[in-house]
Amino acid sequence: MDFLIEFLKKLENIKVISIIGLAKNVSKTTTLNYIIRNIGNQVTLGLTSIGRDGEKYDVITDLPKPQIYVKKGTYVVTAQQCFEESKIEFQTIKSTGFNTPLGEIIILRALSEGYIELAGPSINKQLLVICSELRNLGCDLILVDGAFDRRAYATPLISDATILSTGASVSRSMKEVIKLSLHTVEILSLEPEKDLKVLNLSKDLLNKSKVSIIDKFYSVNRLDVITALESAQEITKNLNIDSRFVIINGAITDKLLEELMTSTQKYKGITFIVEDSTKLFLSENTTKKFLKKGGILKVLNSINLIAITINPTSPYGYEFNKDTFLRLMQEEVKIPVYNLGVND
Repeated sequence: MDFLIEFLKKLENIKVISIIGLAKNVSKTTTLNYIIRNIGNQVTLGLTSIGRDGEKYDVITDLPKPQIYVKKGTYVVTAQQCFEESKIEFQTIKSTGFNTPLGEIIILRALSEGYIELAGPSINKQLLVICSELRNLGCDLILVDGAFDRRAYATPLISDATILSTGASVSRSMKEVIKLSLHTVEILSLEPEKDLKVLNLSKDLLNKSKVSIIDKFYSVNRLDVITALESAQEITKNLNIDSRFVIINGAITDKLLEELMTSTQKYKGITFIVEDSTKLFLSENTTKKFLKKGGILKVLNSINLIAITINPTSPYGYEFNKDTFLRLMQEEVKIPVYNLGVND
């Protein structure tokens, strides 16, 4: 199948796609622009971001960045200062009431083509509202470009599918980049819990408690903790021979799992469940150790990771062999990997 057709076919029947990156300058914006340029003109696009993206120069590194291309007829959601500085002619559709350091976030429709900086909401609840507005305006596909250090917007509560971008700027070592990318794919692809009774109980518990324990009789023990991050001691104290699931409303971190593994053996055979994989902030070493010792990690809602895009060039002056990098990535992961090109 032709490369372009194969990639674009993956976008069919998907309404909201989030693009997340392992670091800055890994091809997130290139991926976004590739989709925009190659998707059919019959598709009505909606564009936004979580935080700020699309500026000419990176605000941290001061290195040049590819800007975000906008076709005529596209709906764009960005901060007031961004669209005022763009040369694109816009029709204002709606003010959202959501404010950023660059002004209020406005929903616009492009009356001409050109480039723009996107500065969207930094809060998931606001992003959810914006995606709903874009759906109501008739967008066939909504693309969400995000800050490299945020991935919560990839939650299936917002996005129907996710694309992961990785590349040479993650590390000078190709082996290390591939290793970290594979770990991220494994975390994002965690399987959901299948027990319907546990699923229903867990969804209810997420609204009521930071940490809860479900036993083999489906009885619930809601722990008295302020945050899941500091709950290892309480979890250890409350686990018993009948315990089967620990429901975490919040994040699971290396610190939590390390404290459990050093303080008790009772976590073995217990399934730890979070809402989705964006709540897991775990290194490869800690994850492997926890799973090897008998711990289990699952999610309530699985992320639909449809592709990986790579950038073999780093703006810091080094690059990988693009063919070798692509081949090795394709050998390691089970989802399609594409090099969409580093020059927009």
